[in-house]
Amino acid sequence: MTTDGRTGGRAVGIAAMALLSASPSVRLSAQDSVRISEAQSVLAPLVESYGVSGAEGPVREAVKRLLPAWAKSETDTAGNLWVRVGQGSPVVVFIAHLDEIGFRVTGIRDDGTLELETRGGFISSLFEAQPALVHTDKGLVAGVFKPRDSGFTRHTPSPLRVDVGATSRAGAVARGVSPGATVTMPKQYVRLASTRATGRSFDDRVGCTAQLLALRRLDRAALKHQVIFIWSVREEIGLEGAAVAAASLGTTPRRVHAIDTFVSADSPLELPNFAVAPIGRGAVARAVDNSSITPPAYVDSLAQVARARGVALQVGTTNGGNDGSVFTPYGVVDVAIGWPLRYSHSPAEVIDLKDVVSLADLIQAVAETW
Repeated sequence: MTTDGRTGGRAVGIAAMALLSASPSVRLSAQDSVRISEAQSVLAPLVESYGVSGAEGPVREAVKRLLPAWAKSETDTAGNLWVRVGQGSPVVVFIAHLDEIGFRVTGIRDDGTLELETRGGFISSLFEAQPALVHTDKGLVAGVFKPRDSGFTRHTPSPLRVDVGATSRAGAVARGVSPGATVTMPKQYVRLASTRATGRSFDDRVGCTAQLLALRRLDRAALKHQVIFIWSVREEIGLEGAAVAAASLGTTPRRVHAIDTFVSADSPLELPNFAVAPIGRGAVARAVDNSSITPPAYVDSLAQVARARGVALQVGTTNGGNDGSVFTPYGVVDVAIGWPLRYSHSPAEVIDLKDVVSLADLIQAVAETW
């Protein structure tokens, strides 16, 4: 999910819209537990794959391995992964993005430290004094994000740099580091209590997971038109992969459903008057964000589909952009669907796996019935 640079992805502002979800305290049935386990089995390897914007190859390959056996995928010139199902009109598109926030090396200083540029929007201070990984042609190189010299200084800290242990430019180069290499923080999928989990890059590996789960359960015989599933690249740096996909499809699709994060105010420091979508209460219709407005009639239709299938759904407004917005210049209606996330674009994002299942069920229902 691209973020508003003024807020770093935090949700602040105006009133939230109505909740349409069930209580989060409902006891899980045996079937629910099976669904939660399946969601985790898909999500965990995607989260633990690395793919900064422009270097999504490992994530794309992980998605391909997790596709159902019948699915025939193709990769376009931008690097987007496509799966087409069914035939006829109207064409409906689902799109979730493969990339994650991170850095790219722009230069190596005389002292061997690496100069960086950001790939995506986030709060850089969250990465200070943390382990770093440099992704090179020779493999991973360990390092640290250098902290500021003093915690008591009031001036703006210097730009983040990475120390790989070298004391000279030649030493860093000898380790395989060169300008253009991507840099991330090490990450791990960690299950918390009940159905909660934490990790980094849930944005948008949850969306990628939901599309995979929906495909696995899709009743292809029930489809009345063609449905296209896309896993896009370079969303975090300007929806670049989606723009290529939108241009190639032109005016053909009737609707596009961007499957992406709903940056939720469901955290201790946020005011509960905007972006209210508690985690654990289901998927979210992103009725309004910084890049698009879903026509109210389409929000109503989405809610009707959810009710008919008994799928938990919330409706709200949030910050950020979505891949579907680049389809709208071609006359395609963007009906973005999200999932609530705490601590967006941080090293410790928090989700509820019930929302992953809800989102997958909603995608399946929309594909089969709308």
